[in-house]
Amino acid sequence: MEYISPEGLRLDGRRPKELRQLSCQFGVLAKADGSATFEMGNTKVLAAVFGPREVEQRSKAQHGRAIVQCEYAMAAFSTGERRKRGKTDRRSTELSTIIRNCLEQTILLELMPSSQIDVYVQVLQADGGTRCACINAAMLAIAEAGIPVRDLMAACAAGYLDSTSILDMNYMEDSGGGPDVAVAIHPNLSTTVLLQMDNKIAIDVFEGVYGLAEQGCKAVAQFMRRELLAHVQRLAVMRGPTRL
Repeated sequence: MEYISPEGLRLDGRRPKELRQLSCQFGVLAKADGSATFEMGNTKVLAAVFGPREVEQRSKAQHGRAIVQCEYAMAAFSTGERRKRGKTDRRSTELSTIIRNCLEQTILLELMPSSQIDVYVQVLQADGGTRCACINAAMLAIAEAGIPVRDLMAACAAGYLDSTSILDMNYMEDSGGGPDVAVAIHPNLSTTVLLQMDNKIAIDVFEGVYGLAEQGCKAVAQFMRRELLAHVQRLAVMRGPTRL
């Protein structure tokens, strides 16, 4: 299959270095302390945050910091195959760990000792890039919950098909068998939170793909920051002026 046309367009009409359309929504679950949906093209993820609150199992409590518990799931209707995924399958466990590790590097856990933060992430619709979309949705839900962080975290992936580095692959491109590099960063701190590769990749190709993924992360971070600011401004208007 040809993934890049002679005109330089991908299967969905995008240029190689072009992100899919981004969208998000806050406060989608009334009972959660923070919740958000995040969409990258046709991939849609829901994240909910509960806490910080008292640790349920005292044996897990850490006196100098909070603990983060994360659960990832994929809705049975999220793919065209309509297959059910168990909560304990290997991919779910792996992605739960990845999201938790990213959040632990982002949240100021030392400010909330002896407490726990529960994060639930569910893929509602999958069309490639679910790993990064889950990280972004979790970050927005954490921010909506008012939990202090070191920096905004943003994630994006890039791949290599038809001898071309391409940004933010959809499912068809992801199924092409080429290498895939997922990256998450703290843009203001210039630190890499996640670097994960699927398939082997030559070092000279890796540099270009990684650089493109990092550019994608920065673009996603700008979108998330803009949407968060707009959300805070809407809340301020709804609450009205502060009385002293």
